[in-house]
Order: sequence, then structure tokens, then C-alpha cells
Amino acid sequence: MSHHYSGPNVGFPRGDARLDLTDLYAFPSPVDASRSVLVMNVHLSSSLLLPEPTTPEPFAADAIYEFKIDTNGDAVADIAYRVCFSAFANGRQTAVLRRVEGAQAAETSDEGRLIEEWPVSMGREALVVEADDHRFFAGWRSDPFFFDPIGAMNDLRFSGRDNFIDKDVCSIVLELPGSALGSKPFGVWARTVDRANGGWVQADRGARPSQSIFLTGDASADYQASEPAGDSRFIPIFAHSLEHTGGYAPVDARRLAATLLPDILHFDPALPASYPGNGRALTDDVLDHFLSLLTNGRVI
Repeated sequence: MSHHYSGPNVGFPRGDARLDLTDLYAFPSPVDASRSVLVMNVHLSSSLLLPEPTTPEPFAADAIYEFKIDTNGDAVADIAYRVCFSAFANGRQTAVLRRVEGAQAAETSDEGRLIEEWPVSMGREALVVEADDHRFFAGWRSDPFFFDPIGAMNDLRFSGRDNFIDKDVCSIVLELPGSALGSKPFGVWARTVDRANGGWVQADRGARPSQSIFLTGDASADYQASEPAGDSRFIPIFAHSLEHTGGYAPVDARRLAATLLPDILHFDPALPASYPGNGRALTDDVLDHFLSLLTNGRVI
């Protein structure tokens, strides 16, 4: 995840910033550790959380924003939470959350059991609703991510400047009871799906920070359109990128690449969140971890 590298002046999935996944988080609720929190961020923008912001449409109306959850370790979704949005009108937008289980969770559809419909937060006030023992939020928030993408493109010669200090993102936040996902560890990834020509096209997907940008090479579009269950075919591509950037020996590069795929964030809700071992907390310094892997320890 952390697709900020595909932000302004670089390009967005299907040319739409609203479909661009920036980060995925999974951590226990800070209020009740028996509950889990999943966060999907999209739509990197200049700061809009002003007293009276001129706000663009936060989420795409003809799209699906989806949390995919694998409960048995086969890299195929067994549960999916699907969020769709109304058209943006008069400065307002509405979110609709649905849940599907079983074989339908691995499919692409905007259908499912309706859990709740609620207004998107357009400013600083967080509009949080609760239904069916779930809590939900969707709207603009300050981006917790920091990085120097100009330095990354300049052969990893960093200036120390945080290019995202004045940026916001659109967040979709779900707080779930233990009964919703079970008490065992699970895998989660996020994806955005765009409506096109009467059907659906997966625009972006991911879970682990930054690897889909730095390691996919010329296969980036293919990777974003694929499913985790088929990620083994990208191991040679990841390995090649690791050899080129980090100077890894071929056997070491392939071994490391295999640990990064499938692109799923693993989370045990019974333990504290800490990337890369368990889920991802809002304060985890994921870029330092990834850059150390990418450069074989030369950038730490």
C-alpha cells in the first residue's frame, strides 16, 4: 500500500485520484481491544480540512471501495465489506455499507447485506454512526503518512522534506466486533473497483506499504488488476527489482520477494498492532522498514 508515490504528477489508477489507494491499516480499537479497526485511505489532496473548504467530490459514485478478508489463509476473500457512495450533490455525499460472506466475497459486485447508510464527513467534524454492532466513518481526514517522493525519484537521495505535510486523504473506517471476523488471525487487503462499459474493472489493490509501486516494474497495471491468490507469478518481477535497487544476489532477492507476496496484511486481533509483524498501526514507520528492505540496508 502507501501508493502516495503514484500521487500528483505521477498518475492515478484509471486517471482518477478517488480510486487511488494510499494506505491500509488494521489494529485493535484503542477503546476496546476486543474490537478491530480497519482503515482504507484514498484520494490524496491538498489540505481541505479548513473552516469552509471548497471540497471536491471525496469518493467516486460509480465505484466500489472494498475490504477483502481471508479467514483461512488461502489468499481468497471469505468476507468482504463493500462501501459505495451516492453522487456528490450540494456539497454532500452518502456512504452505503454492505457485507458479503462465502463465495460471494471473492466476487465483484455492489450487492450484499445492507448494514448502514450514513453521511460523508466533509469537514473537521467526524460523523461516526453505529449499526449491527459496527461503527463507521467516511470522509476527509489529515493524512498520517510522511515521505519525500522527490528524493525517492532522485536515486534515493532524500532532502528531508515531507511532501505530504499539507495533504489530506479520504478515509473509510470500520470498527468491528470480534464476532464479525472471528477470534483467529486473518488477512486483509483493500481494493477499488470502477464501473466501465456496463461491468466492473479493478482499479487498485494492495495491503503492504509501497511495494506495488517500487517492485512491480512494467507490470504495475497487471499487478493492480490481479488478485492476491495469483501473486506468486510476480515473485520474479519483485526479485528483479530487488536485485537492481538493492544489489541482492538473485537467490536472496527471490527469497525476499516470496516473503512479500501475496500482498495481504496479516493481523491477529488478540495482539497489539505493529508492522510488519502484526497488522499496521497509524504510527508505524512503514517507509523506513520498506526502504531498508528495498536497498538491502543501505537506507535505514
